[in-house]
Amino acid sequence: MWDYSEKVKDHFFNPRNAGTVDDANAMGEVGSISCGDALRLTLRVDPTDEVILDAGFQTFGCGSAIASSSALTEIIKGITLDQAMKVSNRDIADYLDGLPPEKMHCSVMGREALRAAVADYRGEEWRDDREEGALVCKCFAVDAVMIEETIRANGLHTVEDVTHYTKAGGGCTSCHEAIEEILAKVSAGRDGTLDPAAVEPAAIEPVAAGALTNLQRIRRIEAVIASLRPRLQADHGDVELVDVDGDTVYVNMTGACSGCQMASMTLGGIQQRLIEDLGEFIRVAPAGRMPRAARGGG
Repeated sequence: MWDYSEKVKDHFFNPRNAGTVDDANAMGEVGSISCGDALRLTLRVDPTDEVILDAGFQTFGCGSAIASSSALTEIIKGITLDQAMKVSNRDIADYLDGLPPEKMHCSVMGREALRAAVADYRGEEWRDDREEGALVCKCFAVDAVMIEETIRANGLHTVEDVTHYTKAGGGCTSCHEAIEEILAKVSAGRDGTLDPAAVEPAAIEPVAAGALTNLQRIRRIEAVIASLRPRLQADHGDVELVDVDGDTVYVNMTGACSGCQMASMTLGGIQQRLIEDLGEFIRVAPAGRMPRAARGGG
């Protein structure tokens, strides 16, 4: 069961501005019913000063999607289009006193619908009119532009983060490699400098493959895992190194990470960091998959 704030529950059970706006002169649509969530946002804008006089929504999705849409309409009513364009998905989540990490994509959908509606009012093309070939995640129709913008705006670091905020990678997982490439691109920056928003705590310089003794290698693995723990602990989870057997690293996921639906993706993120740091293939697996002899079993 997700831990929803009272404000999220209120906007779900008592949504504001549900339905279409009479005499609307702007509309933005995002998502797809076939892919899960969909949102249609309608606005009535005063043509003299571009103030949003009224806003309404029609949402197909979960409680967080409905609450986020309701919150968005409340935030933007009475402000200008230029002011509305500065509303971020974080603003929507904060208005609701927070959303579960796994539901942050609902706030991003609201932001995207707003941008589409403003573009519609101004007679501009919005990038949602894209071809299938430009999509990174075809399961949820998410393209590279949206992923990159969301990574930058929210300081995302892992594929799991991207899935929470955009749903990309939450289906067949075939796009994980492409998402990793976008994460690396944002981290490095277009000019080759490191993006401060993407720096992990206790960043560790990579080493060349084969440059470490076995003991140094194990200590290096311990250091990488230790550098990732603060992010997991912030979400009430944790990870601990149990054993290293050749190219396999066994770990225990504890707290909120234990039994989490996204645990496999968290393990994948740890594995990717170790591969990048050690310059060799590393497989990360739950300690429960260790051979019985290694666990002391008979």
